[in-house]
Amino acid sequence: MLAIARILARRILLLVPLMLGIVLFVFLVMRFSDSDPASAFFQGANPTPEQLHRFREENGLLDPLPVRYVAFVGELLRGDLGTGVLVRTPVLDQVTTALPLTLQLTFLGLGIAVVLSLVLGVTAAIHRDRALDQIIRVVSLTGVAAPSFWLALLMIQYLAVGRGWFPTGGYVNPADSFSGWLRTMTLPALALSLPVAAQLTRIVRTAVVEELDKDYVRTAIGSGLPPVVVVGRNVLRNALINPLTVLGLRVGYLLGGAVVIETIFSLPGMGKLMIDAVKNGDPAVVQGVVITTAVGFVIVNLAIDILHLLVNPRMRSAA
Repeated sequence: MLAIARILARRILLLVPLMLGIVLFVFLVMRFSDSDPASAFFQGANPTPEQLHRFREENGLLDPLPVRYVAFVGELLRGDLGTGVLVRTPVLDQVTTALPLTLQLTFLGLGIAVVLSLVLGVTAAIHRDRALDQIIRVVSLTGVAAPSFWLALLMIQYLAVGRGWFPTGGYVNPADSFSGWLRTMTLPALALSLPVAAQLTRIVRTAVVEELDKDYVRTAIGSGLPPVVVVGRNVLRNALINPLTVLGLRVGYLLGGAVVIETIFSLPGMGKLMIDAVKNGDPAVVQGVVITTAVGFVIVNLAIDILHLLVNPRMRSAA
């Protein structure tokens, strides 16, 4: 436990400069972009130059960049993401409303991807170089090459419009109807997760094949242990170390892909919030969504590191 605590302490300390760098990058990108909070605030009102200047002065937009960055970091430390210039509501409230749906979509997609990749990857490894393995490899290659938005459009065309099995869009709160929530989230989660499942399937297959070729597996099976027990108790635990590392990076793909998927299925999540903010020229909302997503990605990767420590004794001993 002491080794795990030391490693986690180092990881958490490294997060501080990482988060400051992310905040600085987002701050600079938004400041050097073409979006103008003053123009967005007076959108369609034909403001005078004096009104624009007064708005910029009152909101600190005329201060030097270092001063604005320090003020921006101070606001973030207080939990203040700013105020949207169009809706005039705190960005934190808008993010808090949209974030639960994005988390539901991301983790539902992640769960589907993990289950599919484990089942297909282990099956392909056990039936190595046979017909079933070849079929799974072709399917996984096809899945890797298929982008999420294309899968989403195909599912809408054939499963929603053609068959009527699922709605074409919209969202139902699970507190109101769990079955309705499941129907509205199934197609978005599948479209988001299938490319990730295809990539993880190939990684799981390779890791399990390498583990099955080791001497301890042949010894265990030769001593009379059932292959199912050997694979489930020993092979999977050792083989899942590398897929766990890749899984942390794929969570970032899921969070990013949710932007497009939420727009296609008209889901009121973080992706739709950011797209609407970009269209309306509201930089405060855009940077709030990006920073929140980056923080979520960092936290998920920290959780993956903890899982990595739990399943990899060599990392604990190295500490």
